[in-house]
Amino acid sequence: MKKLIFIALTILFCFSCSDAQKAKKFGHGSEFRIEMLNCDGTVARSWISTGKVQSGKSSEGYYFIDKATGLLVEVTGNIIITQIPEVDTN
Repeated sequence: MKKLIFIALTILFCFSCSDAQKAKKFGHGSEFRIEMLNCDGTVARSWISTGKVQSGKSSEGYYFIDKATGLLVEVTGNIIITQIPEVDTN
């Protein structure tokens, strides 16, 4: 009986998350485009990450591994982060 309740609660939990919450939790491995904006709204710099973009608990910025250089990049300011859809090559 406990097993059945556990399975029911697990299924309920999986379906209760919003799309945004699921994307945030399961975005690992996806590439993201990170754009840093100037004060006038134009893009000053942009990167593609190798995986999920992280934010520290006490941090005002974000950090990620740059796909082009393989280096850790930390950014703060006006930032737009967009998940890049995976393309099926089959």
